[in-house]
Amino acid sequence: MIQGIGASAGIAIGKSFVLPNWEWEFPEQRVDVADFAREFERVYEGIRTSKHEIEQIKDELREVVGSDETQIFDAHLAILDDPVFMNEIQGIIQRQYKAAEVAVKEAIDHFVTMFDLLDDEYMKERALDIKDVGNRLLKHLLGAPEITLPSDTQPFILIARELSPSQLAHINPNNVLGIVTLAGSSTSHSAIMARALGVPLVVGVEAKLEEPIQTGQSLIIDGTEGLLFIEPEDALIDHYSELQGRLAEARQQLNSIAGHQSVTPDGKVLGLAANISSLKELEVALSTGAHGVGLFRTEFLYMDRNRFPKEEEQYEVYKSVAEKLAGEPLIIRTLDIGGDKQLDYFNIPEEDNPFLGYRAIRISLDRKDLFKTQLRAILRASHYGQVKIMYPLISSVEEVRAANNVLAEAKQELEQEGIPYNANIQVGIMIEVPAAVILADLLAQEVDFFSIGTNDLVQFTLAVDRMNEEISYLYEPFHPAVLRMLKLTVEAAKRNHIKVGVCGELAGDLRALPIWLSLDVDELSMSSHSILQVKERLLCTRQEDSHSLLQQLMECRTSADIHNKLKQFMDSVDGKGAASAI
Repeated sequence: MIQGIGASAGIAIGKSFVLPNWEWEFPEQRVDVADFAREFERVYEGIRTSKHEIEQIKDELREVVGSDETQIFDAHLAILDDPVFMNEIQGIIQRQYKAAEVAVKEAIDHFVTMFDLLDDEYMKERALDIKDVGNRLLKHLLGAPEITLPSDTQPFILIARELSPSQLAHINPNNVLGIVTLAGSSTSHSAIMARALGVPLVVGVEAKLEEPIQTGQSLIIDGTEGLLFIEPEDALIDHYSELQGRLAEARQQLNSIAGHQSVTPDGKVLGLAANISSLKELEVALSTGAHGVGLFRTEFLYMDRNRFPKEEEQYEVYKSVAEKLAGEPLIIRTLDIGGDKQLDYFNIPEEDNPFLGYRAIRISLDRKDLFKTQLRAILRASHYGQVKIMYPLISSVEEVRAANNVLAEAKQELEQEGIPYNANIQVGIMIEVPAAVILADLLAQEVDFFSIGTNDLVQFTLAVDRMNEEISYLYEPFHPAVLRMLKLTVEAAKRNHIKVGVCGELAGDLRALPIWLSLDVDELSMSSHSILQVKERLLCTRQEDSHSLLQQLMECRTSADIHNKLKQFMDSVDGKGAASAI
């Protein structure tokens, strides 16, 4: 047994196929000064071809895994467009008289080494993106073929030292039972893509291997626990086969409750909605029985392009989503860029603290022309369904009023143009900064609903950058301070008779369900893959039982105490099962 890192859940049992490492052969000869222009042109042509390939991969994958995951390849395109990368290659050609492919290889090695030396696991993972882009460019410069996976054999477990997003993009999940990489982490782009494809993945096993894995060996991998078994005994295979079967039955049971109302045994109805960023994700959400869309991230409309989307383009997408929901609620969040979400064609100045900087509603209120274009599109779509508007990153009453003034202008324009829209469209805000929590009483008098964005709220409340590996352990959603923030927000909403939902990652965390029930929130909006699990737990959890739990949680002084109380509560619910509650 090898203990690695579980990066994508699931169990795989089968024979291994080891992906060979490509060994590049480079010419030793120096190039003439007169040939510099030709070498530069070879690099330019290789970059053009590589970019075209990446765009094709994005288009093919978008329909499979959604827009969020294909944004991985935006980073690859950015590397190819980076003048620093190009300058390094040109400098090597000019200073060392080396051929284009040698210069590219040396430039890759330089940047990879630089990233590997950083004390930041996230940045180390970005070194793999540079390798991926560089290898694609080298392939074109050398005229080398792609390393392809076997397609005419039995399904296999893929073994690789590292696996790039580009390689994963060509994987057929029907052929690949699971993946093991010697290096890597659960935060890598490859891990994100494996989860989106539903392929079990174990990473980081190299240090534990006594000898290399060979093609054709029998393996078991457990992507949840991060376990790898090489040449397992029959009894172990039988055990994991049985576990695989139970997991399949559990998934089937979950699918059977998709059409049931999300209500507790004692009658508390809790809307379970989906977070989406594309029409493809909407289809998945509807198949799980989602009660509408609690967060439509509109950023994807602005990405993967070289200009801002026009009103008509946005309107067609919003209208299509509203129509497909057939009367179920659709909450559209206005543009939320900045921070870690950048647009190539919109120049946001470099900032020391981008998450605290020029982003979200601040950009919209600064660029009211862009803001009004989006609001007009949303208003027009509201004629076709139960559409609502939500402003992100609100921290003051002034921001809400300024945004509503632009909305009023958009309404007036549509009226003058004779274009139909819902004049009573509801407007809400995201509660994701401490200032909004403290002002929740005042803000609740300005809007129709709150949606708590727990990702940023936890980050800002605890002053913790969760992407910083050195302090990521401090990012604790069940911190006593966070719990008090949640309670203050919901109580302010209830006092002012407005709806309150949750749309951050904590909404889909089973451990948090009794908290939401005890606080009496109205809706949870989450990734589609979490909806059925949360519904199953909801069907056998009494709201009345959770009320006494809340008082106990509010008396806890540490996160560990809160975790223990929640575990005790969950253990008491386990065993009741959804089936008995239906």
